[in-house]
Amino acid sequence: MTRHFLDLSDAGGPALAAMIDDALRRKPARAGWAKGRPDADAPLAGRVLAMIFEKNSTRTRVSFDMAMRQLGGSAIVMEAGAMQLGRGESIADTARVLSRMVDAIMIRTDDHAKIEALATHASVPVINGLTDRSHPCQIVADLLTLVERGLPLPGLKLGWLGDGNNVLHSLIEAAGLMRFSITVGSPAGFAPDDGYVERARQAGGTIRFTADPRDAVKDAQAVVTDCWVSMGQPDSAAKLAAMQPYRVDEAMMAAAAPGALFLHCLPAHRGEEVTDAVIDGAHSVVWDEAENRIHAQKSILRWVFGQL
Repeated sequence: MTRHFLDLSDAGGPALAAMIDDALRRKPARAGWAKGRPDADAPLAGRVLAMIFEKNSTRTRVSFDMAMRQLGGSAIVMEAGAMQLGRGESIADTARVLSRMVDAIMIRTDDHAKIEALATHASVPVINGLTDRSHPCQIVADLLTLVERGLPLPGLKLGWLGDGNNVLHSLIEAAGLMRFSITVGSPAGFAPDDGYVERARQAGGTIRFTADPRDAVKDAQAVVTDCWVSMGQPDSAAKLAAMQPYRVDEAMMAAAAPGALFLHCLPAHRGEEVTDAVIDGAHSVVWDEAENRIHAQKSILRWVFGQL
């Protein structure tokens, strides 16, 4: 059966743990190497990944390209507007054609239904590089970053501040799979999807909600946020005003557990959801988090090809 990675639940908890363990082994083995040098075992030699972008990208584009290079394979970058997909060819036909030409497909798109359709009609693995509903690749990198810093995932306490968006959906999903807790601090009207919350709770995660931002970060070992207005959303003055109390500044980090880490998937709107003092300060692990997109993507790719 073809392995798709549309959400973290497609892999499950044991596979997610295996991805993190794989990344923890492979990353230090490259210490001091040129970034484009293939890993010693080159496990994806000869494999080609097609990358379809309907949304702007920096980290996803570069990390998947570098992941394939380091695994011994290669990648083809395609802008949707320059493909026949942008001229009305169906997702189904695109999936059928690419399945004859490449070994896997990654898509970064606005509508989760598109990636589901792509996976339905593709005979090769399909990977979610981001949709309006979820961002599972980002969360694998986030969990890798936390484990690298010595934080076991079972029993972990996270505080989320801001919008109930696609990144939070995948983080909530991870809480259920890996049995940790998230306290979500957000204003009324900006809660995440109930379905993700209920499934995570049923799986053993602890998800709590509060309108008090300091309550959200109390005892948190890591504080996580994202930009308040997601890509493609209208820049609502009302939304930005509602989010002001949830800005992560030094006082907010001081309200978390001693030594708490700060994570942000980037790009950051400095001065909105986070201050310079925090993102550039001692609490911040965002640059490790960004680099770890490569190592997380490598393990995700190995999983979809049945190597983990």
